[in-house]
Amino acid sequence: MKIHLKIWRQKDSQSKGGFKEYTLDDVHQEMSFLEMLDTLNIKLVKKGEHPVEFDHDCREGICGQCGVMINGIAHGPLKNTTTCQLHMRSFKDGDTIYVEPFKAAAFPVVRDLKINRSSLDHIITSGGYVSVDTGQAPEANTIPITNEIAEAAFDSAACIGCGACVASCKNSSAALFTSAKITQLELLPQGKKETRKRVVAMVNQMEEEGFGHCTNTEACQVECPEDISVLNIARMNYEYNKSKILN
Repeated sequence: MKIHLKIWRQKDSQSKGGFKEYTLDDVHQEMSFLEMLDTLNIKLVKKGEHPVEFDHDCREGICGQCGVMINGIAHGPLKNTTTCQLHMRSFKDGDTIYVEPFKAAAFPVVRDLKINRSSLDHIITSGGYVSVDTGQAPEANTIPITNEIAEAAFDSAACIGCGACVASCKNSSAALFTSAKITQLELLPQGKKETRKRVVAMVNQMEEEGFGHCTNTEACQVECPEDISVLNIARMNYEYNKSKILN
């Protein structure tokens, strides 16, 4: 296939960026989207030009590093699919594809499509953990948990921290990410004891990082590759308000 690309190029967060046009004549339908970008970069390097920088790691839809906006949609046109799992068979010969980074005040551009997501890490380190004694793992049956609770916690824990929810939100809110990390711990016995402290710390850190407020448009769940439910946000708000009242 012949594919026309308009890719966001930007030297750093302080520089002005813009779209630059490229054309690839030998794109195979079996290529992943990132393999297509690899092909472009090989051509750019051979011409002595700086390759397009973008984040990636596992290329298996697990690590959350590869997210970009593709034709204005986080991760591209396929629902519940990360950028690295998107293949060129989702496009047609002669298509023009716009590729740009996730844009948010809390996600400064490092270069081109590469952004700094450390603001999400800061939210986790503020309270996204449980305090336990180290040593041997306890015998599983000593803390009985129903299958329904375990599955619900796992659904929240499926969040890969890619930032698509932030990029898709008109307010650049990280409420879905933060609430998923809170809920996965709050549902389980090991995490309940620290819920009040955790939810306040993580919500406050989310605001300090410069993320916007949630106004319930639910675009975050629509574009989330793991289909994390917005009900997590409702639970976070409930636990936050309860913590404030009881404290």
